[in-house]
Amino acid sequence: MATTRPSAIPKLHPQPNADETALAKLGYKQEFHREFTPLEVSGLAFSYIGVVPSIVSVLFYAIPNGGPFAMVWGWAIACPFIMCIGLAMAELASSAPTSGGLYYWTHSLASPRCRNFLSWIVGYSNTIETITGVASVNWACTIQITAAIRIASSDQAYTASNAQLYGIYAALVLSHAVLVSFGTKVLARLQRLYTLMNACLCLIIIIALPIATPPDYRNSASFALGDFTNSSGWPSGFAFILSLMAPLYTIGGYDASVHMSEEASNAASAIPWAIVSSIAISAVLGWGINVSLAFCMGTDVGSVFNSPIGQPMAQILFNSLGQKKALILWCLIISAEYMVASNCLLVGSRQTFAFARDGALPFSRYLYRINRYTETPVNTVWFDAVCVLAIGLLSFVSTQAINAVFSIAVTASYIAFITPITTRFAFKNNFKPGPFYLGRLSFPVAVIAVVWMVFMITVFFFPATPQTTTQEMNYTVVVLGGFLFLAISWYYCPVYGGVHWFNGPISNFSPAMGSENRSEDWMSEKEQRDADIFVSAVDV
Repeated sequence: MATTRPSAIPKLHPQPNADETALAKLGYKQEFHREFTPLEVSGLAFSYIGVVPSIVSVLFYAIPNGGPFAMVWGWAIACPFIMCIGLAMAELASSAPTSGGLYYWTHSLASPRCRNFLSWIVGYSNTIETITGVASVNWACTIQITAAIRIASSDQAYTASNAQLYGIYAALVLSHAVLVSFGTKVLARLQRLYTLMNACLCLIIIIALPIATPPDYRNSASFALGDFTNSSGWPSGFAFILSLMAPLYTIGGYDASVHMSEEASNAASAIPWAIVSSIAISAVLGWGINVSLAFCMGTDVGSVFNSPIGQPMAQILFNSLGQKKALILWCLIISAEYMVASNCLLVGSRQTFAFARDGALPFSRYLYRINRYTETPVNTVWFDAVCVLAIGLLSFVSTQAINAVFSIAVTASYIAFITPITTRFAFKNNFKPGPFYLGRLSFPVAVIAVVWMVFMITVFFFPATPQTTTQEMNYTVVVLGGFLFLAISWYYCPVYGGVHWFNGPISNFSPAMGSENRSEDWMSEKEQRDADIFVSAVDV
């Protein structure tokens, strides 16, 4: 009688590795290739922040609300609080590393009486945050491109029409959609280039800019570290609080690496350390950049803020380096911003895919599909891209309307962050720490993180100046409130609302269940056979 050799068993029925087993215990089948190494995941988290191009976009918040003092010390004060948010998120990511991330954690940790509703709100907040994040970064890149044209012109007087701005914006979005549709291996290797580019830009600003700056624009230590210039109209104390929006805008998206959990190796350790390391490195480099700019911006803060180029950072580079060198460096910054936007769409598409996998989005049966050629969720990439193109139409309404997108990307993310961090301690649950665990520090760190986010959400609702008009009003609260109203209305809609059918994360581990939402190319017969074996192997 013939016997099967033991060595042949793994070949016929390969056993799941630790990542696949952990994902299976969370209720999901491995559907992506785990091509991201721990270093590449950290690189994605770091390049997602994009320290230099992000600071370029947010100097508008720091300069009129405290000048050099706010740039330097506002950053230093905000970063420890930002780290607390990252640490609290890292513990959750280590415990349950899945692309769904925040809404999955919320459902797992909240009371059965409210977990479906809370998971729904967090899922939609997280989805809108990632989509508006793509829109805001692409819009910032668009503005930077027009600033490059002004730098190159003789009189810096170029003005783009709304149609031209939207054309540049649309071209950027569509090119990102094509790029992010590639396979996971290509996207993982690109993180090496993205990380190198962002790191080099930081060092150029910190080291080379002070060396190249003419004496006329070099500031003394007392001015760079102590001059408080308040041109906002708010009392100085509150103006300084408003300046904290700059580091919060810059070091955001702590959940970026979380949504890549199912494409990363050793996810339970790699993801939390990617969150923490990216925040720490960005905090240090960002502070160095702000110090460098404070020493190199000259004493006429108003002329920098009201630059004809339209970008304070561009004016500082123009004064320090001259037209040609400033233009070259500015083009590198635009390239880095393009990379940030690419990663934003990558991360957003994974969140949309995860939420559609659990049936929570309209058209989920079409969004929850893996392309047979790239083996990536191409449908969600283009769905997010279309949504981003639609958001860009706000530029035809007003500058304030499109700027509200920047704010909602942060405020919606804070709603999504606060909820799972709070539910972990507010409800009785069976939270099991992962490899990354703070121990007794978990609760105080979580409290600091939640209190900080609640406070800063309120700050984000204030206008830039107290003397504002209807057109210049900060519409963040309107846009965020409108979104939450729609999400809640959709949940409680009679007959069709989520309250009637949404039960939180749905296991797709059974081939029979998964086939309901899959296209014909979703799972081969061999994959179904292996899935059955996988189920028995992990005892799910």
